[in-house]
Amino acid sequence: MMKYLFTVLAATTLLLTNVVAQVTMPQPSPTQFIRQDFGMGTIELTYSRPSIRGRQLFEANSVLAPLGKPWRTGANAATKIRFTDNVTIGGKTLDTGNYVIYTVPGKGQWDVVFSKGTAYPGQQGFTESDDVARVKAPVTTINDKVETFTMQFGNLRNESCELQLLWGNAAVKVPITTNIKDRLRAQIEAALQSDNKPYQQAANFYYEWDKDYTKALENVNKGIEQNPKAFWLYLLKARIQKTAGDKTGAVASANKTIEVATEANNDDYVRMAKELIAGK
Repeated sequence: MMKYLFTVLAATTLLLTNVVAQVTMPQPSPTQFIRQDFGMGTIELTYSRPSIRGRQLFEANSVLAPLGKPWRTGANAATKIRFTDNVTIGGKTLDTGNYVIYTVPGKGQWDVVFSKGTAYPGQQGFTESDDVARVKAPVTTINDKVETFTMQFGNLRNESCELQLLWGNAAVKVPITTNIKDRLRAQIEAALQSDNKPYQQAANFYYEWDKDYTKALENVNKGIEQNPKAFWLYLLKARIQKTAGDKTGAVASANKTIEVATEANNDDYVRMAKELIAGK
């Protein structure tokens, strides 16, 4: 009987132990994943987000991003970044692939390092020989204190963006650029030689990217010839004309937009055309 009771007790203890082992607690520094479309590719960022919790930040002996020492730019493990298209950072071209971001915080500026040493668990093993790009980024002061370390992409443009690091009252911004205009031009010019010519895309490219308003007008007019009911093309034509300095032509195209869009019951384009005429 005692042997039986001992067996039952042991089994119960083992069961309770297994139940306890399955409890999942929140991470004190939760992981965040960001996927940002950029240029002709994407940027993927994975990092852990520590909070200040009343501790010293950016001090020589602090445990949180100490001054003058390599930091893994987050908690738990080094911050990882992945590019699916070539980018330029700090004058250096980074090929597609995976990198880690280390930083060396300073009072007035940070060294932000993109490293190929992706196997390191943290700052241990960090070596400058693995640097791919190193940027000296100025520190700016922000009024609203950021309790939890934050990384984000801001000031997004067609060929540029910023990687922004925010913590405490400090903000650090790293410019990232890419060159896609030449590739877009080649694609547009090749597509215009095909049977299915992308006149609208070509007009947009020459208008927004190349600032070649003659070519932009040429292509938007050909698009209108193919589809005289395309009210969106009349509005594009009006915008091109306005930017090129042809105010009379812009008003005429905007009025045509209103006429065709009204027939199509599209109030949004009617409104936008009226705003263009009003100079908004």
